[in-house]
Amino acid sequence: MPDFLFLMHDDCVTQPDGWGEYLGKLKSAGHLEGGSAIGPGTCVKKSGPAPDLTSHLSGFIRIAAKSLAEAQDLLPGNPVFEAGGTVEIRELPETD
Repeated sequence: MPDFLFLMHDDCVTQPDGWGEYLGKLKSAGHLEGGSAIGPGTCVKKSGPAPDLTSHLSGFIRIAAKSLAEAQDLLPGNPVFEAGGTVEIRELPETD
């Protein structure tokens, strides 16, 4: 089963809450693979100037789902999604 990332953007008007309930629901259904808030950092390159840090990301959740459509079906209850914020969904390609 492929893995997907939910990348939470920091564009909510209010601070979302309810993470424990939402993550518990994903875990009990066997979808939760991990996740975390994202703190400060930097971009680096071996040579030349590095691009600016992507500052609009606030956290991620890694989930297992059969398809992009199933991953999207897991969004109800996500505090950022429910607060009207943006959740970017990205598939993690399988590697050998």
